[in-house]
Amino acid sequence: MNKNDTKILLVDDEPDILEIVGYNLSSEGYQVFTAKNGKIAITEAKKHLPHLIILDVMMPVMDGVEACEKLRTIPQLSETIITFLTARGEDYSQVAGFEAGADDYITKPIKPKLLVSKVKALLRRFKETRNESSEITIGNLTINREEYKIIKEGTVINLPRKEFELLALLASKPGKVFKREDILNHVWGNDVVVGGRTIDVHIRKLREKIGDDSFKTVKGVGYKFEA
Repeated sequence: MNKNDTKILLVDDEPDILEIVGYNLSSEGYQVFTAKNGKIAITEAKKHLPHLIILDVMMPVMDGVEACEKLRTIPQLSETIITFLTARGEDYSQVAGFEAGADDYITKPIKPKLLVSKVKALLRRFKETRNESSEITIGNLTINREEYKIIKEGTVINLPRKEFELLALLASKPGKVFKREDILNHVWGNDVVVGGRTIDVHIRKLREKIGDDSFKTVKGVGYKFEA
């Protein structure tokens, strides 16, 4: 995936952010589209099918969390990365964002160059994951990394990107205990800073969708998957 082919949708109600961040991303060679609220973002996303959506949380008309939930129902955007932008101290927004299906979380204010660095890290993780084209079958569960598809007992289960990557990691070695720091590094990458509750939120969502018995917590260490 070349930069010139990479499309980014930047969504924020602050014109200065759209202008400054948009300029910096465009200068890096990315195709950048903008929207000033969640409702417009959905229209633009359907039109351009971006690889990455940078989504502000607090916006008029439709906020970022509601927009994210709606974006995650659009099949053509199943592989799109969604990362939230939100003000410092809004810890509730981080949890709400992951609940809505966000892949990552960036706290603002943030210097444009640092944001560009984080964008590169997100897209690098996207490329690395796309190169893992193997299929995992455990009991009645099939995980197709190439198609980002989960099939359980003949039923397709749609997962947000980070939930999928977390499941694929744990299921790649059933019974192995993955340490929390290893999970963060593998799924989110060293260059992306996320909160301490990130893994817990994703595990809880996976338990709801895949089954509580499949995921075991090893206190003080991490998690493991059992068929």
